[in-house]
Amino acid sequence: MDKRVVANELLLEEAASLMEEGREVNFTPLGGSMLPFIKGGKDSVRLQKKASVEVGDIVLVRLPGPRYVLHRVIARDGDALTLMGDGNIAGTESCTKGDVLGTVVAIEKGKRTVVPGKARLWRALKPIRRYILGIYRRIAI
Repeated sequence: MDKRVVANELLLEEAASLMEEGREVNFTPLGGSMLPFIKGGKDSVRLQKKASVEVGDIVLVRLPGPRYVLHRVIARDGDALTLMGDGNIAGTESCTKGDVLGTVVAIEKGKRTVVPGKARLWRALKPIRRYILGIYRRIAI
């Protein structure tokens, strides 16, 4: 199967439309904001629209601009969500449940499929994440 590079806006708007129809979508995200769990440009993610969004879920969100992020929910207050990339040591995004286009249900790592967890331990390690990521980037990438 040939891979094609498509503009984010076109790809993600089409993906959102397919998920609204109840279908799963699969694409390869770019960037390093979800390291070490998703390697940008290498791993692919499978998403679907879910009725609920929980802390720990990895979600695709449309932010104003439009700008799209694939980050983990780190806090929820009613319909208000706070997101942060697993590979980030600071900086968050705020959105509402209505901005969520889909939730990651699987991560394809080559021939291996991983069901994402809630990353409770990783979220608890936030104070020392800088050091863990520094070591990871030196040995794994």
